[in-house]
Amino acid sequence: MKLALPLAAGLALAGVLGACAADPSQGYSFATTHDETVRTVSVPIFANSTFETGVEAELTEAVVKRIQQDTPWRVASDTVADTELVAEITDVGLRTLSRTRGTGLPQEQTYEITVDFTWRDNRAGTVLVERRRFTAAGAYVPDRLTGERIDVGRREAVGELARAIVAELRSDW
Repeated sequence: MKLALPLAAGLALAGVLGACAADPSQGYSFATTHDETVRTVSVPIFANSTFETGVEAELTEAVVKRIQQDTPWRVASDTVADTELVAEITDVGLRTLSRTRGTGLPQEQTYEITVDFTWRDNRAGTVLVERRRFTAAGAYVPDRLTGERIDVGRREAVGELARAIVAELRSDW
């Protein structure tokens, strides 16, 4: 009985590992989905064509931190980087999700940020990834009882958009 449990666990582990593929495009894999030929990424401060000031600096900083945290790449200056991630914030807005019954004031809203971005290989001059109208939103509750500030929604939208942008930089599977 003492030997049966470790033996069963070993067989289960062997079955799981045997089902994995060496190449992520061939099935489940422990291999990275990031382009291994890329070592460095340049991330200049994103352009902002909206009237919402400061969101470009927040989003750029969040994307840089995400690249450092979630990828094997290093962030470098544009003169030495293998690739460059350029983005422009094209729209920032609020959308009301619900209203209070008595007053009709917003009860729950989302702060939405839309960007266009291009990830370009500086060595070959080719575009690796390009997305238009890429959007993320962060919810907050401006209701008088909870009184969350718009910053709560903005922070959540910036974080979600940074996560989504960096996730788009993975290799095609």
